[in-house]
Amino acid sequence: MKFKTPEDYKNEILQGNKVALSKSITLIESTLSSHQKTASEVLSAILPHTGNAIRIGITGVPGAGKSTFIEALGLYLVGEKHKVAVLAIDPSSSVTGGSILADKTRMEDLSAHPNAFIRPSPSSTHLGGVAQKTRETMFLCEAAGYDVILVETVGVGQSEITAASMVDFFLVVMLPNAGDELQGIKKGILELADAIIVNKADKHNLENAMLAKNVYENALHILNPLSQTWSPPVLTTSAIEKRGFEEVWKVILLHNKKMRESGELQQKRQKQSIAWMWNLLDDKFTNHIFAVPQVKDAVLNMSKAIEENRISAEEASENIYNSYLNSLNSH
Repeated sequence: MKFKTPEDYKNEILQGNKVALSKSITLIESTLSSHQKTASEVLSAILPHTGNAIRIGITGVPGAGKSTFIEALGLYLVGEKHKVAVLAIDPSSSVTGGSILADKTRMEDLSAHPNAFIRPSPSSTHLGGVAQKTRETMFLCEAAGYDVILVETVGVGQSEITAASMVDFFLVVMLPNAGDELQGIKKGILELADAIIVNKADKHNLENAMLAKNVYENALHILNPLSQTWSPPVLTTSAIEKRGFEEVWKVILLHNKKMRESGELQQKRQKQSIAWMWNLLDDKFTNHIFAVPQVKDAVLNMSKAIEENRISAEEASENIYNSYLNSLNSH
């Protein structure tokens, strides 16, 4: 199937054509300037058809069964006649090859469903690049009719904050052994949560899961809520026994309804878009500056000088900046 113009892509994407959707995402992930130009035009064309999905970010501690949880939630949703896209933010993918490729094979039932779309994370040398592609891919999926977007964080640390900055609802998946978990969980991640899920609450784990639920509920009480209209609940699920997912979805829908009615959802998305503009601008300036030969040389020289303790980081950055200004004056 040939897609010659951005209009071709747009028309096929709006009809839910998965081939057109995949090819558009490949264009977005490409570093070729001709591809980037087409991708930008396709994004502009589909933009009026975006924003109708519920965007859900999902993170979790290692071993919490996040992939199994996502597949079970996705299968529940497609069973309820929703169209579900699973995307990933994986800053480690340039080093490891990314684990969502494995997730795609693990999520066999979901990936085989006609109303599901699972996209591996692009390799990128920095988180901003990955996040940019994920956000743009989310828009394409919305235009293709996917009404629930699940954004999974595959890496750790900054990727959670990045995921939370592009979704409407942020889920943190935990294990039933709460005593150990609270030691390892970062306070900042809990503060981002719109709900905490205690997963693996299987029959033999139920008592531990309920204890963990109480611990997390108490922990949430001492944190400042993100919203005046929402208190994050703690829910239990068993991905293996397919239990608790109806309740999770009800909570997400209730949150969406409250945020829409209070106007907070629109404000949140507007703030996210403006923050995104600054991120992109930052990237463009950085890429532009570091393409200047004088700046490249200055960066190498200053890095060496810092390593040898001959100069402070502040003075080094000033020198690099001045080398950029001098390059402008020399033209």
